[in-house]
Amino acid sequence: MRKEKFFINIFWVVIGVVLLGCGIAGIVDYFWSGMGGALIGVGVIQIIKYIKYCKNPEYREKMEIERNDERNKFIGGRAWAWAGYFYVMINAVGTIAFKIMENDHLSQYCAYSVCIILVLYWLSFLFLRKKY
Repeated sequence: MRKEKFFINIFWVVIGVVLLGCGIAGIVDYFWSGMGGALIGVGVIQIIKYIKYCKNPEYREKMEIERNDERNKFIGGRAWAWAGYFYVMINAVGTIAFKIMENDHLSQYCAYSVCIILVLYWLSFLFLRKKY
């Protein structure tokens, strides 16, 4: 893992704290404060994983094997193909774009559809892992 990823995750945590703080202060609405909470959560988890990766040689070896294993790469690629990569990206951008345009219903629709497709990806991955 590269140090750049570590600093990017610190950046996401800082942005999350700012958004959450603005939500608590009433500057932004609940959507942005929720986004801040999510950024904090994801950033902290990634930082913990990075620290564990750097300090634990057994975990590092396990992660390297998992990351470089051809079988895992194949399964991951097929699962994304089934789930519809572009659909996820378009709806993720749509979630934010519609929120900026103050169209909460469409923003929520896009966010829900991203969640549904990610669940489908996960189920596809589990199925393909057993199949192959």
